[in-house]
Amino acid sequence: MVHGAIPTLPPTRPADPPTAFGPQRLFLDDVPWDFYTSCLNTIRDKSLRVTFHRGRLEIMAPLSEHEIWKRAIGRFIEQICFERDIPFRAIGSTTVRRDDRQAGLESDEAFYIQRAAAVVGKMQLDFTVDPVPDLAVEIDITRRSVPRQPIYADLGVPELWRFDGQRLSVLALTPTGRYEDRPTRIAFPFLPMDEFRRFLEMTRTTDDTTAMRAFQQWVRTLSR
Repeated sequence: MVHGAIPTLPPTRPADPPTAFGPQRLFLDDVPWDFYTSCLNTIRDKSLRVTFHRGRLEIMAPLSEHEIWKRAIGRFIEQICFERDIPFRAIGSTTVRRDDRQAGLESDEAFYIQRAAAVVGKMQLDFTVDPVPDLAVEIDITRRSVPRQPIYADLGVPELWRFDGQRLSVLALTPTGRYEDRPTRIAFPFLPMDEFRRFLEMTRTTDDTTAMRAFQQWVRTLSR
């Protein structure tokens, strides 16, 4: 196959039609792994999300609401690390993929925290040898054709924060390969999530500077 060339399209299944303000998406079934990797090589616009899991592929352009929530949560996580002097590496929406698991996606936000030292200095990550992120953020405000939570599980991401526009769930990967909603965070065990959610709600009614300053002051009050 010529590098960057996309092979013949497999059979398609119609995706939900976009509304005037809804997401644009393309869904394909029975897709070979080579087709997925060719799409990644061809689609350089990282505003698109390309999701693959065991032969099912979805390409989606996220909504502005999606981007607002993902950036808010990402900034709050970074602020926690700054204030608590926690080493971290943020990789944003880097594609995380494993051909041996037939799984790949772009997280909305992704962070190395416990294993930050393992990837510092690496500008290119190979997830067949490098660890996957310790914490991923998933904004799930639109129905997807390819569920993403099982992909995170197959990739082995230890902790997943999932926000549906109303509820923020903190999920931990269990030894059985499933996520469970647990009160104790892996990355930030000291963080009271009810209060975190309260500051996240400020995003609806305040500008980002006001919300970040209030959050910063609160983080400084947390006991160590």
